Amino acid sequence: MSTASDPLHALYLDEADVRGELTRTFDVCTDCRRCVSLCASFPTLFALVDPIADHDAGRLSPSQQNEIVDACHHCSLCVIGCPAGAGLVEQPIDVPRLMLRAKAMMLAADQVGVGERISTQFIAHPDLVGRIASATAPTANRLLAAKPRRVVRTIIAKTTGLSRTRQLPSFSEQRFSTWFKRRPKVRIGKRQGKVSLFPTCLVEYQQPAIGHDLVKVYERNGVEVSLSAGRCCGAPWLHSGDVAHFTKVAEENIAILAAEIRKGNDIVVPQPTCGLVLKQDYIHYVLGSDAELVAEHTFDAAEYLMNLHRSGDSRLDTSFDGQVPTTITYHAPCHLRAQRIGLKSRDLMRLTGATIRLVQQCSGVDGLVGLRGSADALATPIGAKLGVEIQRFASDAIAGDCHLSNIVITERTGRIPQHPLQIIARAYGIAEEEPTR
Repeated sequence: MSTASDPLHALYLDEADVRGELTRTFDVCTDCRRCVSLCASFPTLFALVDPIADHDAGRLSPSQQNEIVDACHHCSLCVIGCPAGAGLVEQPIDVPRLMLRAKAMMLAADQVGVGERISTQFIAHPDLVGRIASATAPTANRLLAAKPRRVVRTIIAKTTGLSRTRQLPSFSEQRFSTWFKRRPKVRIGKRQGKVSLFPTCLVEYQQPAIGHDLVKVYERNGVEVSLSAGRCCGAPWLHSGDVAHFTKVAEENIAILAAEIRKGNDIVVPQPTCGLVLKQDYIHYVLGSDAELVAEHTFDAAEYLMNLHRSGDSRLDTSFDGQVPTTITYHAPCHLRAQRIGLKSRDLMRLTGATIRLVQQCSGVDGLVGLRGSADALATPIGAKLGVEIQRFASDAIAGDCHLSNIVITERTGRIPQHPLQIIARAYGIAEEEPTR
């Protein structure tokens, strides 16, 4: 690693070194422009550089550099296929890692606004917020569902930093872990696998139905499921630039997950952002064999099933006698594509016989970070583009792996997407559970 991406390097937070690397990278990107359509960072960069006679990114001021960094919503797609990436040139660039480093430098140098600091404290404590919101779900959901710009939304925006115009996630009265502990013990006949489910905050507090269906689909296919003791992956800290907090969370989770792996479990993650963090970020910020072990044994929910399907020693049940949509519009989230595992959810749903229509437009949500009020100007147009892409197809169903991206789709189209594992559960004839306390 170079100083551009090594969080343990002595110069990692050094402002002069960071700004020098920003200049070098921006010069490379200005000459290439391959990623102009991916996010707002690149159009922002080109709009600032193009008026300069020689297009020299070294002439950008620190505040202009910060503007480009703030426009990044950490989709990580620009590293895929980058012609100046690692292994391709003598001095490679890594824009996603550099943006995280620049954000960390800005936080350390007190260049982050009060509003963003407030919202970080809210979104980076999802377990605390989730426990409170689930315990008071009827009231909390009424407040969160208030119409944009109403007084209550203004109060929420002022106290949490969240947008007062975007649709916000709701919370379940019964947490996924509560359901899992209360459910009857299921006996696995021919066991084909053993996994520890890392439910993520989104499944634990907001959409436990995804977890219900995942467990039932896995058990139908002979996979024994236990509940991981890991907590929030720490993505909100990482994407906000707080490396110290993120590293602490990562170290704690790595110890827990590595112990579960040594008991014979693989780690399965049903949400793309968290899966990406466990696979690619923990190993980067926390060195050692345990981090490598976690990265090696972590799988996306559909990825694990497709591996099962394609293994010569196991078999996936492909008897779909339940409700199978004729056509499905599938949104492939950025953080799933950035894992470079292919489109496993699409391939899994294809086994049902459904025709899959693929949409790869970013939602701009980046975990909860895209729901900050300060992100509205950048994230809202990106979400609008996703809505347009979804509405191009009059499909029977809409599916997407990211719950927060699915909320953006609902906000823009009025339709409610399902997680691909929910599509598979209905295709098996597994009934959706009624919400319980």
